[in-house]
Amino acid sequence: MATLDRNFTDELRMRLSIVDVVRRRVPLTRKGQNYWGCCPFHNEKTPSFSVNEEKGFYHCFGCGEHGDIISFTMKTGNMEFREAITELASQAGMKMPDYKPRDPKVVAREESYIQITERATALFQQKLFEPAGATALAYITGRGFTPDMIKKYRIGYAPKNNLIANTFANARQENLIATGLCRRGDYGMYDFFRDKLMFPIFNVRGQIVAFSGRSLDGSEPKYINTTDTEMFHKRATVFGLNFARDAIYRAGRSIVVEGQIDAIQMQSNGFGETVAPLGTALTEDHIAALCKSNRNITFCFDGDGAGQKAAARAASIVMPFVRDTSDVRFAFVTGGKDPDEVLKTGGRDAMRKIIDGATDLTDFLWELANKNYITSTPGGQTQAEKFLSAEIAKIKDEALRRAYEKEYASRKFNQWSRWSRKKKEVSLQLPSVDEITRGTLVYIVNTYPELVERYGDFLATLNIDFDGPAANLNMDTITAERYVVSLKLQKYMEKLVADKKDYMTQMLAGADVKDKIAAIDADMEKVRAKQEMLVII
Repeated sequence: MATLDRNFTDELRMRLSIVDVVRRRVPLTRKGQNYWGCCPFHNEKTPSFSVNEEKGFYHCFGCGEHGDIISFTMKTGNMEFREAITELASQAGMKMPDYKPRDPKVVAREESYIQITERATALFQQKLFEPAGATALAYITGRGFTPDMIKKYRIGYAPKNNLIANTFANARQENLIATGLCRRGDYGMYDFFRDKLMFPIFNVRGQIVAFSGRSLDGSEPKYINTTDTEMFHKRATVFGLNFARDAIYRAGRSIVVEGQIDAIQMQSNGFGETVAPLGTALTEDHIAALCKSNRNITFCFDGDGAGQKAAARAASIVMPFVRDTSDVRFAFVTGGKDPDEVLKTGGRDAMRKIIDGATDLTDFLWELANKNYITSTPGGQTQAEKFLSAEIAKIKDEALRRAYEKEYASRKFNQWSRWSRKKKEVSLQLPSVDEITRGTLVYIVNTYPELVERYGDFLATLNIDFDGPAANLNMDTITAERYVVSLKLQKYMEKLVADKKDYMTQMLAGADVKDKIAAIDADMEKVRAKQEMLVII
């Protein structure tokens, strides 16, 4: 009998939550780790039908019915296998593959891939403890990895020579290339990973499907990963998930960090539920895989600009997966550190404080809106509202979507007000600008709120009332910014002229201020150069 490719049905199970599939036909209520409802296969008033999100199956304690998303769809919809798969593929947004039996040659080839990667891993492990691997061993132990950790995660070393190409010289070259370990060059096969600290990459079944290699000589990129193969797809592979699945179930959440070393250190220091994306930005496939285990996710990224950007992307991607039972949070490691460093310096208690202090999704989106837009101006408020509306629209649960809208509507009413900036006390009393300049600045402030955020401190020193209408000057953002910068340079030059005049008076009185006057002259030259550059541009 013809069957669908097992990889396709496995991917269906990975992408689709059994809770979401069952909820289409059975109302469910969460109790503990499971969801409960009245069984659709026999009449009952007391719920005995249990759905386990993490394991991906349902079981009725009344009639004994048991199965997964495929059997549930077949039985409740009175469908044949292919019909059920087609419906589920539509829900998952996947294209149906050709309906044909698996080729025994394909099965044999896949098995040979696993045999190659398994043997390669053993060789890398062996080389790590030989003289050639001394630098790699020193590095990984210096990062706090114990012998037990090295053994558990099967960390190794790929030497500079063609270890794998030579070891598998008699193997089928096509199979060796297909694993991503070797490539074919002008002079024969050569290893893809050379002089690298090696981290095996496991699929959820614990099979080694790829590798990540770290450079040891300071060269960039620091990490290279196996390119996508039949067995391995970076966009869908979550590093450490094979080790973390049971811990995610027990903790009732997953923690997502930025890199594999952070993930390993977190798992080894009391946070077994930690995983990481692999060599690529977080994707919908990563979130789908995590949501199969649990929809409670804490993203823990570095507190720098890149980490903030990654968190914003994660928030946007996770929105379609949010349910009324979800608890999505965002934690940041500040001070230029990462989780690995926090664990070394502060221990697990310091890391736990960071995780426990994470910001929930609702607050995080609100903070993003207020940070990225000038919500004290009408234009900025409009931009922020569009951002929030676009994110909320991704939520599939209509009731939850309305709850988000209601929450943000309340916050907007209570926290946003029209733009006004308190005048700051400044040591230099700048002269008032003329009406033409004032009108131009009012136009710029009301038209380009991003420039207000960039130059707000300077604009506040001008003592201008920015409220009220302004003429439409039809000025683009580049021209507007050049205008503000030019005015800022002008005002700074006026300050320098005033300071120099004051020092000249002091010098006539006998004070030794020549160095200060020289410094002012140098600053004035710099200002003139910048002013000339603005004219040239």
